Amino acid sequence: MLLSARAEPALRVLLALIGAITTLPALALVNVGILDWNYGVAAPAPMTQALLQHRGMLQLLLGAAIMWAAFHPPVRLAAALAAVAGKTTFLALILPNAAIRGDLSPLSVWFDLFCIVVLGLLAARLLTLPRRA
Repeated sequence: MLLSARAEPALRVLLALIGAITTLPALALVNVGILDWNYGVAAPAPMTQALLQHRGMLQLLLGAAIMWAAFHPPVRLAAALAAVAGKTTFLALILPNAAIRGDLSPLSVWFDLFCIVVLGLLAARLLTLPRRA
């Protein structure tokens, strides 16, 4: 068993919240102003807008996978590993570049770091569980 009967509901709530928050960049599909708030990009060039809106769609899919994992334990490892890989890649691309780092919402950075730690620990726990035959 991954968690005690008392801890499982807390994990479900945590995963559901992480998943829901992860989906928020998808709002850029219906309100381009979100791009300014989240990424510091006001009046983006058409290609930049399309790429950031596409990123929003990918975040919607990732968030949905994390929410699914909250209530369907067999997908937890895949969802956790996908989120850790995606969020780590995003931060690795953004944080070293001082020219763009300042435009990113600090809340986004802290949220992604939190997710990397929590979902990384979950993935490590799932990977170290004894396998059932």
